[in-house]
Amino acid sequence: MNRKLFLYNTASRSKEEFVPAHDPVSMYCCGPTVYNYAHIGNLRTYIFEDVLKRLLLALGYRVKHVVNITDVGHLTSDADSGEDKMEKGAHREGKTVWQIADYYTKVFKQNIKDLNILDADLWPKATDHIAQMIAMVKTLEKKGFTYKTGDGIYFDTTKFPRYAEFARLDIENLQAGSRVDMGDKRSVTDFALWKFSPKGKQRQMEWDSPWGKGFPGWHIECSAMSLAYCPQPLDIHCGGMDHVRVHHTNEIAQSEAATGNPFARYWLHGEFLVLDKGKMAKSSGDFLTLDSVKEAGISPLAFRMFCYSAHYRSPLMFSWDGLKAAGQGLANLKKLALSETKRPLTPGAVSAESVDAVLAPFFEALCDDMNMPVACAHVWSLLKDPAVAAEAKYAAMERADAVLGLGLLTDDRPQEHVSDLERSGVRLRLVSLTAPDDALVDKIVEMAARRTQARANKDFPAADEIRKELLGMGIEIKDLPGGVAECRIGIHS
Repeated sequence: MNRKLFLYNTASRSKEEFVPAHDPVSMYCCGPTVYNYAHIGNLRTYIFEDVLKRLLLALGYRVKHVVNITDVGHLTSDADSGEDKMEKGAHREGKTVWQIADYYTKVFKQNIKDLNILDADLWPKATDHIAQMIAMVKTLEKKGFTYKTGDGIYFDTTKFPRYAEFARLDIENLQAGSRVDMGDKRSVTDFALWKFSPKGKQRQMEWDSPWGKGFPGWHIECSAMSLAYCPQPLDIHCGGMDHVRVHHTNEIAQSEAATGNPFARYWLHGEFLVLDKGKMAKSSGDFLTLDSVKEAGISPLAFRMFCYSAHYRSPLMFSWDGLKAAGQGLANLKKLALSETKRPLTPGAVSAESVDAVLAPFFEALCDDMNMPVACAHVWSLLKDPAVAAEAKYAAMERADAVLGLGLLTDDRPQEHVSDLERSGVRLRLVSLTAPDDALVDKIVEMAARRTQARANKDFPAADEIRKELLGMGIEIKDLPGGVAECRIGIHS
């Protein structure tokens, strides 16, 4: 597909035409810290990243997609203080940190599967790349970018003049207004590359290094792992908006200081999913998981649809009513797609050019920095357009859903049980999810016969009362051609 893609680059604060430096496109996404469940705010970010990957594939690019698993070294504070999140999780649940990491990694990957997010090509774990992290810290040390304190090896941000550029930081005011206990840090923006194990206390995860036993800082993990698998500069680096000021700023500083080359070309960040009290955060305990959604009887794909109601760079207010409405919207969209499309009898029966034409507005919205609300509106319009043949709609929906990931052409509705009978002078068609028991059938026949007699006597109020009584029992009755009364049991048409 010959179409230009424009993406909002956080580095330039503007939309830029996407022109990759590599084939396949290198796409690195900051992954989960596996000390607790991912909350649905985290998952919103992975959904927008999945749309980006699917769009790149739809446009004909090959993609090398890397998502890290942070299973060590992430402290509870961006200021390199507090408890290690993995150790904290182990203490909370009475397990080892290895057990915690394994369990929450499996849960996260199940979330990914439930949301129909394409699997990453690589899932590197921090604990498998300690050697690469130590090597990068040694390089930074050799180049004069580090200094040693009582608790670790730190990156000296004053040695990297471009440090403030990415996040547009006001370093002078940050220093003056700092409320952080800096310890031996020289600047409030300096950050740990390697932390020493506390004296007299054995950690569950610690490694020997040239500077003593310890563990890596959070930021060095992503730099070491991304550059282990992707050529520099990375084509695309993604994450949540909260990564801009600290994590991604620090990644840029240490990576470019170590290699002397630009770290990444396009930076994309997803905005927060917010509750009434503010953004969701695992550290505060104020968060909802995907299991919370499933336990409420709502499909994970309804949450995916809910995320499409706002642009990925706009905050999205969460509400249960909004989520339920998205679920109903998805059900209606699937119903429309299944009723308005028809699989072509032979492959190639619908020309690629005709599909391109009807999908042009859809891809125009997607290529404008992934404007999902507008793209989804075009899908509705296309399905309702009487001028487009059902076979063309089917081919178009296949292409569109390859990006949307909603399963629009998958009929996952339960199969209906249909039975026809003629008794007591009435002809009935019973439609239900399971075969109704004899007592219920007898009751329906008796009421349908009374309704038929009332209609024959032109006693329409009585007939309507019987209809309402059936409806109160969860049975919808309507008259079909040929004198057949259809009774839908527990299924509304």
